[in-house]
Amino acid sequence: MLAGCIVTIEVAVLSIIIGIAFGVLLALARMGRKDVWSWVANAWIEVARNTPALFQIYLAYFGLGSLGLHISSFLALLAGITFNNAGYLAETFRGGLRAIPGTQIRAARSLGMTAGQGFRLVVLPQLIRVVYYPITNQMILAVLMTALGLTVGLDSDLAGVTQRFNVLTYRTFEYFSVAAVLYYLVAKILLAAARLLAFRLFRY
Repeated sequence: MLAGCIVTIEVAVLSIIIGIAFGVLLALARMGRKDVWSWVANAWIEVARNTPALFQIYLAYFGLGSLGLHISSFLALLAGITFNNAGYLAETFRGGLRAIPGTQIRAARSLGMTAGQGFRLVVLPQLIRVVYYPITNQMILAVLMTALGLTVGLDSDLAGVTQRFNVLTYRTFEYFSVAAVLYYLVAKILLAAARLLAFRLFRY
């Protein structure tokens, strides 16, 4: 079960890292001019935020499989959670960008910076401070969503290992109680690590 915790953390961390990358792109596309990328961003965000994560994982595993593209349970779970995370994080980033005054980028341009430099050196550091804690909340949700891998046959994460032991022993209460405690501890450890990182990042 401890080995299953490692797989659970791997899926959650990867889904957040990839979700952040897509979330930033989706936020910028949605805030930009109305074109095909804006339409794609709107569609992604609407689907991700208004359908269950279970459906998104099913579509990645069974939906792609019906089209002849078969992926592993691990990749299906990662794809589904990442898709869900990106939709929520896009709105988080969009709110964070709107919280930063437009005068910041104009001041950067007046100092001779390009638009890219202004975003990277002026806007992005402020954006990270604004959205950091919402991202940590999404991280905890990602950890808990990994249990949905059980529905597509993943047996190497914490939920999958617990179910495997349950089938072998029929000791449902004992094993799932231990799993609940482990999920709680994983969430608390990640939250403590995030707070420690925040202390180092935002001391000034």
